[in-house]
Amino acid sequence: MSQSTQVRTPSPRRYLMCRPTYFDVTYSINPWMDPAKPVDSGLAVAQWERLRALYEELGYQIDLIDPLPGLPDMVYAANGATVVDGKVLGARFRNEERAAEGPAYLEWFRERGYQVTHNPVHVNEGEGDFLTTTSWLLAGKGFRSVPDGHAEAQELFGRPVVGLELVDPRFYHLDTALTVLDGDEIMYYPEAFSPGSRAVLQRLFPDAILVSEADAEVFGLNAVSDGFHVVLPEAATGVMEQLRERGFQPIGMDLSELLKGGGSVKCCTLEIRDRAA
Repeated sequence: MSQSTQVRTPSPRRYLMCRPTYFDVTYSINPWMDPAKPVDSGLAVAQWERLRALYEELGYQIDLIDPLPGLPDMVYAANGATVVDGKVLGARFRNEERAAEGPAYLEWFRERGYQVTHNPVHVNEGEGDFLTTTSWLLAGKGFRSVPDGHAEAQELFGRPVVGLELVDPRFYHLDTALTVLDGDEIMYYPEAFSPGSRAVLQRLFPDAILVSEADAEVFGLNAVSDGFHVVLPEAATGVMEQLRERGFQPIGMDLSELLKGGGSVKCCTLEIRDRAA
């Protein structure tokens, strides 16, 4: 069966999210953040609520962590931890403005009885830079997370880690430049990566969807997939057609207010993988 006619089946998903009660842009730690641009906090909450409602309509289990005052970026739950096979690797942020988020997320898991939780020594920014396929843990570096953090993840999860060098500051986290669609199927924006990392991606994922700069710039790769439905920013129209050709069902969402902080669908979504795959 060719990829274009493949029948896709959605798989159950469990996500952790954080309401953007305190969302604002009061500092700049990525190219998308401009404190001079006003933030409509009510609109940010409304857009986030629509994303949460969509997830519930799709049958996903949604857990919530309480937002904390003084942490405007806590809405970007994907950065808070990485959970694989029921093991939790906490986040250690590069920027002081976000430092308190890591312990808050790790405590959420500990309070719910997770037995294997690791407070990291080295910088990693959760699923911002760690994306899980069936065979590998893909790990971004270059702007935030560091290779020593990749080694920490490999030791905890016992899964092979593939380090990928990001070179375009617009795509400072791996989840802005690459999406895991199903199993070992991915889509990515090639120019976000160094030549060597592009070669690795071509070798490991020869049938990947290659996404245009126009779709990457509107955060079309900051997406989540259940193996059939792919939730992504509604402005990424080109990649939507590519996904349909592969048998996926893209669902566009407007998270334009949260993009002012440098995040979109995936940034708001931390996947909880409780069982070994």
